[in-house]
Amino acid sequence: MPSETLRPTVSSSHAPRLENLEPGGVRETRRDFGARMLKSLITYGMIETLWSQGLLADSHGAVVGKWFAELGELARGLKDRKLTDREFQSRMEDLYRRVDLSELIQAVKLEELQRSAELPDNGAISLGFDLKKVAGIPADLGFGKQIFGLKKGRSIVPHGHANMCTGFIVLKGSFRGRHWDRVETHSDHYLIKPTIDRTFTPGALSTISDHKDNVHWFEALSDTGFVFNVHVVNYDPTLPGATGRLYLDPEGEKVDGGLIRARKMSVTECHRKYG
Repeated sequence: MPSETLRPTVSSSHAPRLENLEPGGVRETRRDFGARMLKSLITYGMIETLWSQGLLADSHGAVVGKWFAELGELARGLKDRKLTDREFQSRMEDLYRRVDLSELIQAVKLEELQRSAELPDNGAISLGFDLKKVAGIPADLGFGKQIFGLKKGRSIVPHGHANMCTGFIVLKGSFRGRHWDRVETHSDHYLIKPTIDRTFTPGALSTISDHKDNVHWFEALSDTGFVFNVHVVNYDPTLPGATGRLYLDPEGEKVDGGLIRARKMSVTECHRKYG
């Protein structure tokens, strides 16, 4: 049923005219109707102006801003040795599961990054992004951040980490993601044990520490794919060696105990084979 009905009336000059009849039978003159419409248009215009200036975005972005603040607290807890790396992984995964993916995509301005990024023919591009305009973001995040972008068939090549905790969440596209535990380190190879091998779609996540799922490899299955990454380096001063990536060949010889002898590789060699 229409919200308003127009009914013919007769004015004092006997000329026919129309009035609005509001629900409930209360008549509204053209002047009242025009004033109400003008007020609605002004209100709508103010909302449009505020939205375009980003003044209404603060409360919207505050949710993901709080999420980033919680992530920073976890990172500080890890570096202050209040959390073990495995505890950090567990809490990070829980936090990743609670993120509003659409807000995260909006906060990092993924559409703009896609338009400006030239995805490489080998490996992945690492894209930086600015969070300063997101409400609730702390001045010191306490962690590193980046987005990896890939073409179909290209990879975040297989590698492990030393003295680094990191977490991935897929923003767009699909990937085959594989993880291994690095069980032993030798002069020319690592012994690794498979732990994860599945398809990762938007919202899917994984984490790494020196003691759990330490080696990973992501291959893009869709035309393009983008992965959000957070990392905390040098979190444990008792771990030997310098922080960084450890490139290896996970398709090595299978040995006893379900392990794989993964030959150490240079970054160039690893990209040549797997990029």
